[in-house]
Amino acid sequence: MAWRPSRGRTALHHLGFTIWLLVVAAATATMVAALTGYVDDWLGQVGAIATSTAYTWGFAARTGGRPALFSLVALVLGGVVVRVDVDALHSGAAVMTAVLTAVFAVMATVPAVRFMGAVREILVALVLAAVGSMATLAWEPVVDLHRFEYTVLGLSLVGAFMSVYRLGAGFHGLGSRGLLTVLGGSLMLALTLGYAELLQRYGSHGVIEGLDDVVRWSDSHLAAFPQPIIALLGVPALTWGTHMRARRRQGWWVCAFGVALTAPVAYGLVDPGRSVEEVALAAAYGVVVGLVIGFLLIRLDLGLTGPRGRRLPETEKAAAVRPEPGRTHALW
Repeated sequence: MAWRPSRGRTALHHLGFTIWLLVVAAATATMVAALTGYVDDWLGQVGAIATSTAYTWGFAARTGGRPALFSLVALVLGGVVVRVDVDALHSGAAVMTAVLTAVFAVMATVPAVRFMGAVREILVALVLAAVGSMATLAWEPVVDLHRFEYTVLGLSLVGAFMSVYRLGAGFHGLGSRGLLTVLGGSLMLALTLGYAELLQRYGSHGVIEGLDDVVRWSDSHLAAFPQPIIALLGVPALTWGTHMRARRRQGWWVCAFGVALTAPVAYGLVDPGRSVEEVALAAAYGVVVGLVIGFLLIRLDLGLTGPRGRRLPETEKAAAVRPEPGRTHALW
């Protein structure tokens, strides 16, 4: 007979999750009030401390760590940053908050049997990343923007792959398909990050002008341009990855590239040259494009590896039975 937790343990778990939600909600309200000028900035930093502490608890609990210990460390360090009030500490706190947000938002997802389930997981990751983005901004970092973005994205990828390494039982859990997926995702990441530089160096004048016209048209008519890294890598990876996780554990290696969605959202508000509306719209447009690509990847995957026959949807759904702990439980 499978072991089941007692009613008392289950009730305690639900109570703890409810308290966690209330802390995050209160911190979010405080940061929104501070960012809109209704309360002092120091209250926004209090909200950032609460968010970082709550996310640390959530990430530690999700990855089988020690939530109480690591959350206490995050709380103390946040208080030190506010007390000392040095730009370098504020910037460091912003980097770590953005990285924690990006990785935690991916690790908080659950497998998706159908495409609409994958859409739900994208929304969950977006909400967590959006709250973390306000905490990142509330630290008031003084940074070089491009260096800050690359640092957060790089550390987020390292954190995600280290976590997935444990979930996948090492590199041997990749398999040939997983290895090809990781290599393909790495190539797409390199191309997405370097496309502008490559165009400037090697693209023809006509190609550059054409792309600039597209960006200008989008900015003029849609108020923003979809973020390429979100549209081409982050959303497709998390969509396909959560769908694959319901069938094969290699899906976690695909989900690791989901930080290409959550990290840009987490540091998006730090850019002083872009309004909140522009950042939100650019991310939203990227999500829409990415979901289309993710849907096509899922259909291609099912066409190549799924069961065949007239009742394909029912047969394939019945075969998607890979177990995984719930969203509020430890993954290992």
